[in-house]
Amino acid sequence: MEVSNRYITIKTHVDGAPKESHFELKTAALLLSAESGSNDVIVKNLYVSIDPYQINRMKSQSSSQKAISFSVGITPGEIIDAYGVGKVVASGNPRFEKDDLVVGVITWGEYSVVKEGTILNKLDPMGFPQTYHLGVLGFSGLSAYGGFFEVCKPKKGEKVFVSAASGSVGNLDGQYAKLFGCYVVGCAGSKQKVELLKEKLGFDDAFNYKEETDLKSALKRYFPNGIDIYFDNVGAEMQEAAVANMNAFGRVAVCGVISEYTDAGKRAAPEMLDVVYKRITIRGFLAADFMNVFADFISTTSDHLRTGNMQAVEDITPGLENIPSAFIGLFRGDNIGKKIVKIADE
Repeated sequence: MEVSNRYITIKTHVDGAPKESHFELKTAALLLSAESGSNDVIVKNLYVSIDPYQINRMKSQSSSQKAISFSVGITPGEIIDAYGVGKVVASGNPRFEKDDLVVGVITWGEYSVVKEGTILNKLDPMGFPQTYHLGVLGFSGLSAYGGFFEVCKPKKGEKVFVSAASGSVGNLDGQYAKLFGCYVVGCAGSKQKVELLKEKLGFDDAFNYKEETDLKSALKRYFPNGIDIYFDNVGAEMQEAAVANMNAFGRVAVCGVISEYTDAGKRAAPEMLDVVYKRITIRGFLAADFMNVFADFISTTSDHLRTGNMQAVEDITPGLENIPSAFIGLFRGDNIGKKIVKIADE
């Protein structure tokens, strides 16, 4: 059987803020059968994760493109791969059968041809919605869990600051920190998001950074006795302000620098004398660094979800054609929690 497979691509490299004009919806014929002798798996895409790091893949050049296979550059016109959930419609791979639910690297399209060697696994929903495996039980959750416990090495009672705290990783990091026994303050970009952090997710306090004219003074107000751990999702001025307010032996876990992705002129410039004399550790990381604790992450997080101690915050948009607007919205702060696009029903 042959179908017309619709998919999203970029028309040109994106070297600034992404716009609708950068993207194009294309169509190509696709046979819903695996080639004889191949290990290809044909997947009907159901949900796809929308992640800020993809912007760096769309640039004409970025140092990130040489770091790891997930971050290689995207050529204009080619289909864009991303993490998602799908259903097998045909398989030449003995590991998969028709109608298997799968999670792994699929595409911004209606169907994906998944080649041998590409990350793809059978999905056991474990009683949770399929979308949880792209967010709270996926790489967003692993980033928060590994970044907090493996990088920050927290101690009970420490004071934790989280930027972009209503985002896909930040909201989970704050929840892990609270459950561990830390004092947690987050920042976000709207009154609605601030209320979510305090009223639903259990943060001790939160503030709207857009209402603050002096970030260093704002953090001094919320952390009069200093910050022990800063979970950084934004970079730039926020990182500078956090470092200025850190205690001796403070730790900065750099998960992302979204404020710098679309503005080449923005760069974090923390006071290096503070870094030296306060003996502050600043470390970047990727979710892939924490596969050794993946089983612990899944077990711990599943238990928290089942007991209601953790909340999964999702922002789901229906329709393949809405992937570009969903992606663009990440850089305007439109999303609350994990951004996902629903492509199809099973």
